[in-house]
Amino acid sequence: MTAGLVALRVAGLRVDVAVAAIVGLIVAVLFALSLPNAAWRALGDAAALGDQSWRALLVGVVAIGAVGALAGLMVGIRAGGGGAIARGLVGGLVLGALGGAFSAISFDPRAGAAVGATLGLVAWPALMAARTARQGIDGEALKARFWPQATIDTTRETIEWAKAKNPRGPRS
Repeated sequence: MTAGLVALRVAGLRVDVAVAAIVGLIVAVLFALSLPNAAWRALGDAAALGDQSWRALLVGVVAIGAVGALAGLMVGIRAGGGGAIARGLVGGLVLGALGGAFSAISFDPRAGAAVGATLGLVAWPALMAARTARQGIDGEALKARFWPQATIDTTRETIEWAKAKNPRGPRS
């Protein structure tokens, strides 16, 4: 995908690679050290919520679910209409709850690093696709790149020069 977009001369692909690498690195460090799980566990312990074995899961699901619901609500409001708002709210809540549940997992350091690497490798083509959709591909510039207009013009000019230099006489 990258090679094709470079050939099409889509600008800004290096930024997408850098952003994906940074996101992957941050997530890898967070999950390799089990920092989200530790944060959810500390918040659950501070609030003394239920059984200690599922406190981190409960706090993660509720916290990230609420953030997802707010983000979905904003997307639904932007899309307009009552149905869009409800779908955005519910979709954001569900996706946020799933993300919160995932963040509550206590990963082995290698597995956490693998999660970060995977997220970076998924984010890379997604960011490039979003950039290409936003910017588009300039078909005229692509045509100009592969259409030999200078050669065509030079050939026409040479033919005209040769005709002027050696005019044909009447044929017998």
